[in-house]
Amino acid sequence: MSDILLIGSCESFSGKSAIVLGIAKRLLESNKKVRIGKPLATCIELTNLPSMSYEGLIDDDVKFIGSTLNIEEENLISSVGLLDNISAEKRISNKDLLPGKAFDQIEGLVNDDFEGLNILEAAGSLNEGMIYGLSLPQLAKSLNAKVLIVNIWEDCTSVDALLDAKKQLGDHLAGVVLNAVMPKDVEKIKKEIIPALNEMNIEVFGVMPKSPLLRSVTVGELIRRLDAQVICCPDKDQLLVETLSIGAMGVNSAMEFFRRRRNMAVVTGADRTDIQLAALEASTQCLILTGLGEPLSQLIHRAEELEVPILKVELDTLAAVEIIEQAFGHVRIHESIKASYAVQLVQENVNLQRILEKIDFPCNFSDKC
Repeated sequence: MSDILLIGSCESFSGKSAIVLGIAKRLLESNKKVRIGKPLATCIELTNLPSMSYEGLIDDDVKFIGSTLNIEEENLISSVGLLDNISAEKRISNKDLLPGKAFDQIEGLVNDDFEGLNILEAAGSLNEGMIYGLSLPQLAKSLNAKVLIVNIWEDCTSVDALLDAKKQLGDHLAGVVLNAVMPKDVEKIKKEIIPALNEMNIEVFGVMPKSPLLRSVTVGELIRRLDAQVICCPDKDQLLVETLSIGAMGVNSAMEFFRRRRNMAVVTGADRTDIQLAALEASTQCLILTGLGEPLSQLIHRAEELEVPILKVELDTLAAVEIIEQAFGHVRIHESIKASYAVQLVQENVNLQRILEKIDFPCNFSDKC
């Protein structure tokens, strides 16, 4: 069987795709062959899902990484199923709950004489995909593959998830990468947490600091989630929003507050023209207007001059804020600037050489493989 590395996580949006990007990029730079794929697609823009065929189905994340790294289409591994409610309901209705066909398909895609590394990104958690027989522990055991866990670090209670992963994966666990660590905590984790995890036979390959850029969301994604009307600058939907501000204070306080923020989405009432104009003079990526009323023409004109989109939503301020907050850190890396930064972040903070040694993949970066 070809060399396989499974990338998994204990919860969704933990940074798996960033790790895939970083590892694949480094291997390609070292003249090694790489194939990437997701056994279960989780990001697909398709219609008529109940009647679709999964043959040749490539997850959108895989397509994006392949395009970014110029990986040949033949080295993008097809998914054998789609992780969504409709597909799950169909399997339940057909009483098709035993592992078998789906695993046989993915095994057939990677069990060959490929002289490179197959990097497979698993579903969002350890249990997701069980209905297909393609959960992370099932894949690891069936493919006899090593697993790299990417885990969001919140505080010391995050170790619980790592211990559970170790218990479920056993010797298949190669090690972990701790992601989204507050910069002020990085050194403490290296000095105190990592030695303790090593004592538990959990090797830590890297500690990646929290990145506002990777947690950011495009204006276009906010338009979609808020079902917003675009008042101006519709062509600026790829602007990245890193922070959220609520314009509910006096204009003098708002101006001082806005100066301390960067790449904001500012949510404020449609009748607060003073706040809106103040926000336009700060690091604002879009204005989101709530409540009754329409923006004044002078505001629209100024926004067009500065190329800042104005969105109008049929929501109150609190509802809009809740939706936006849910978006941060829960969107995929589908922008080139994010991809470039993700590669840099991984290669600067993760011991990729040690990962390859742990899975017995022959490559020495210092010797260009």
